[in-house]
Amino acid sequence: MKKITILIVEDHKLIRETLTFVLNQDPRFEVVAACSSSEQALVTARELIPNIILMDINLGAINGIETTKILRKFVPSAKIIGLSMHVQPVYAKKMIQAGARGYISKNSPREELFHGILEVSQGNKYICHEVKTIMSELFTDDSLQVPNINAITEKEIMIIDYIRKGATSKEIASALNLATKTVETHRHNILKKLKLKNSTALVNMICHIDGFADNFTSQT
Repeated sequence: MKKITILIVEDHKLIRETLTFVLNQDPRFEVVAACSSSEQALVTARELIPNIILMDINLGAINGIETTKILRKFVPSAKIIGLSMHVQPVYAKKMIQAGARGYISKNSPREELFHGILEVSQGNKYICHEVKTIMSELFTDDSLQVPNINAITEKEIMIIDYIRKGATSKEIASALNLATKTVETHRHNILKKLKLKNSTALVNMICHIDGFADNFTSQT
């Protein structure tokens, strides 16, 4: 049986080495290279033409979402799977829209990672169980209806993440090199898109999502 060749794109060395070791222990897989940046990934992918690319979405100058868009143009035969600590459905949606065929949380067990790779290599799409469960909870809970969640931009995703960590608009502006007024405008747009009344409602929604994810992880 021909092995599925895999390129890992991940900026943390320990995670790259761990993924390489784990995947190479399975006779179905072969990690042909591991890159720490999008720039390296673009060069290596075009040279090796792997079957699967495991793409961390939080890279350096060019993030995994943008790198995925570029790779789809230059290495169309390679199937990309987003790999991230983020379990909010909007991240998975952005990766799929960019051209990825799958999305797997770094909280996922090894068996699910293997299953996801096999599914994608066979031409199917795959979203990990943790993200799908959160999606189901979001859209079946009447108190958390967010019909425009897919309209959230990449910049707004970053701002939401800072809000989740308790950062003020001034702190967010400093971290993202933006004017405080610009951050306030983004926050207003986020509330409008998610049909929330105020920042407190946004924080409550974020806390609900994170809390649910923690409960799911502890049960599995």
